[in-house]
Amino acid sequence: MEREGRPVGAASEELVTIGEFARLSRLSARALRRYDELGLLRPALVDPVNGYRYYGPAQVEGARLVAWLRRIGMPLNRIGRVVALDAGAAAVEIRAYWARVEAETAARRDLAMYLVDHLSAEGRTMSRMPGNAENTGSPESSGRAGSAGAVALAIRCAALTDIGVVRTANQDAAFAGPRLLAVADGFGEGGAEASAAAIEALKPSTWGRDGALSAADLLNALEDTADSAARAVRDAVASCADPDGSGTTLTAMLWTGSRLGLVHIGDSRAYLLRGGELFRITHDHSLVQSMLDDGSLSPEEAASHPGPALLLKALVGEARPAAVAVACRADVRLREVLAGDRYLLCSDGLSAVVETADLRAAVVAADDPQEAVRRLAGLAREAGGPDNVACVVADVVVEE
Repeated sequence: MEREGRPVGAASEELVTIGEFARLSRLSARALRRYDELGLLRPALVDPVNGYRYYGPAQVEGARLVAWLRRIGMPLNRIGRVVALDAGAAAVEIRAYWARVEAETAARRDLAMYLVDHLSAEGRTMSRMPGNAENTGSPESSGRAGSAGAVALAIRCAALTDIGVVRTANQDAAFAGPRLLAVADGFGEGGAEASAAAIEALKPSTWGRDGALSAADLLNALEDTADSAARAVRDAVASCADPDGSGTTLTAMLWTGSRLGLVHIGDSRAYLLRGGELFRITHDHSLVQSMLDDGSLSPEEAASHPGPALLLKALVGEARPAAVAVACRADVRLREVLAGDRYLLCSDGLSAVVETADLRAAVVAADDPQEAVRRLAGLAREAGGPDNVACVVADVVVEE
């Protein structure tokens, strides 16, 4: 245990012992010794004779910042980067970190609520089975595909990408088929390769067989599918000069025959048109969205926010440490569908420049998915076409 003494030298009168500095900074002496070993918080002086550590008053604010960042759970390697920045840049870095934490918390909350709803529904179904005490005959689940008397459903869909008016290359990708709907918005040197690879990795998927897989198995299979897309992106951009600076968003829906499995990461979006109302069913993994969530920005301010579209989560080139990789995983979810539902998947080249009311009007007015995607791409061009556009529209229909 380090014993405290007095430093030797003319400048030593301004220094304080490790015990006093621990009290001022709200860090334990043990933590201070650890941070010294890591190079995160060096003492102002280490006595060459007895090894005692001494700290200067000017170090107190930096040490307190380290203590506060540890309280919010920031990893030490990231704290090292933050404390080396000026105040303004440090504030941006802390906001981005916390936004990612909140996005992950929101994703876990959504999954928890899904599981609550799913298990509650299974419990009600079990109670209605012959031989169970509570057989109420409720029609609550009679409309689900796969139950007795349920109709067979299918997907009719169309996809379109457009380079826009301003960009000279198209890094967006889209796909629409009877089993897969997907849009991806690439960025960086290898953006086009990343978006194409993410969607290509989903095409061979054979996970969606409701009759053979439980909801829990389907969710696990969705996670495996998302991991496959992440690996495909890493392989696609491995030869880039900055692999971590190249990547893609991904919003995809995989059809099981009665349900849609959602895979989502980044700020591309999925919407559902049901009963004449358009609902957004994904949550942007972006800094602007996080500022909307915590009330820092109003919707009006967000629409004209001058900052870059900073993504908190995306599929990127470099492999991440295990903890970071888990934090950056795509959201996965299962959605029950109804005949007559219409889904829209799009990159932010559409959603960022066309008002939601105009999106709804275009999706409602179109007679079929092919007409819908043409209308939507036209709206983006009319709004100036500043970015590439990818969009998919799909109808849930009674199978012929």
